[in-house]
Order: sequence, then structure tokens, then C-alpha cells
Amino acid sequence: MTTPSLFQSLDLKSTGKNLLPRDGELLFYPNFFKEEESDFFFEYLLHNVKWQQDKIWMFQKYVDIPRLNAWYGEANKNYSYSGIPMKPNPWLPQLVEIKNRIETISNVKFTSTLINLYRDGKDSVDWHADDERELGKNPVIGSVSFGETRVFKLRHLKDKSLKTDVELTHGSFALMRGETQHFWEHKISKTAKQVKPRINLTFRVIHS
Repeated sequence: MTTPSLFQSLDLKSTGKNLLPRDGELLFYPNFFKEEESDFFFEYLLHNVKWQQDKIWMFQKYVDIPRLNAWYGEANKNYSYSGIPMKPNPWLPQLVEIKNRIETISNVKFTSTLINLYRDGKDSVDWHADDERELGKNPVIGSVSFGETRVFKLRHLKDKSLKTDVELTHGSFALMRGETQHFWEHKISKTAKQVKPRINLTFRVIHS
């Protein structure tokens, strides 16, 4: 199977809408990748990414985090979150294609990506901000989703009345930048609905 042409799918008229009322930017592009190439990337990543099952210390024991993940990027761009150290796998050509595409919008050269596989509705990620030291001040996070639609919830850290829900659809791109990680946190909730797998790639710049 060959990769669909990314150039053909690029909508030069596409503009992202900022979904945050203040203290940051979340620009959302719901159909950034067309359906054919989104299907291709989902299947390719599902079967070729080196998925791993990490554990965190909770309730006085190690428990599996509720998703699979993988870390890809430039050599020596190590990363850690929730006490989990990660060393990068080398870029896959298809990851570079996705990265190049979103860089045309973000105007940022990403060094790495954290890839998460949400296998079903039981997989999730709790409230957090992408504010690790390696990401520097005001990090830019480029989030690409393939597969099942899941709801991306955001809430303001100081003004609890400010909340935003975004449906991350197949082929969508969300760009978080500015002060977003200082003032907002986000999560993907569990759901009792029967949902199919979803793959999410969050592209980052590691300062080291």
C-alpha cells in the first residue's frame, strides 16, 4: 500500500478556529486529513508503531496506564511524564509525512511525537497539562487524531467556569500554543459506549 498524496489533500483555504476564550490558543482543523489518507495512516500506525504498555505507581502498587503508547523522534530527545522515562524510536517515514504536513500550519519544527493508542472506551487519560520541563515555556503541541472520535475536555485551572469540549474526529488536527499549558488542563474520559480504537499523535519540541 502506498501513502496517499498529502499535497493533494492540503486545503489552502483551511483556517483553524481558536476554541479557547482566553489564556491560550487551541486552533482546530476538523478535516485536516482527508478520509482516504486518514484510513491509511490509522492502519499503518496501528500495525507498525512499537506500542508499549507502561505502568505508574498508584495505590501503593504499579498499575497499567489505560492506553498503549510510543515515543518517536530525533535521537537523544528523551522525554518523561508521570515518572515514565521514554527514549525515542527513530522516525518512521509516515510519521515524517504527518509531521511535515502540520508544520506548514504551525510554523514549528517538531522534534518528537508521543503516540497513544486508545483501544476502546476503557482507555483514557486523566486531567493534565503538557508542561514538562523538556518542553520549555509556552510549548506548542500539535495533536493529530485517526480512528474513533473521542471527546477532548479542557478546563481552566483558575476559573472553573471555563470549560471546553472538542470532538477529535478522524483526520483532525488541533494546535495548542501560547499560554495554554499554563492555564488549561485536558483529558480524554472513559466511556461506556462501544467505541473503536483511536490513535492520537502529539507532536512536541524537546529542548535538551
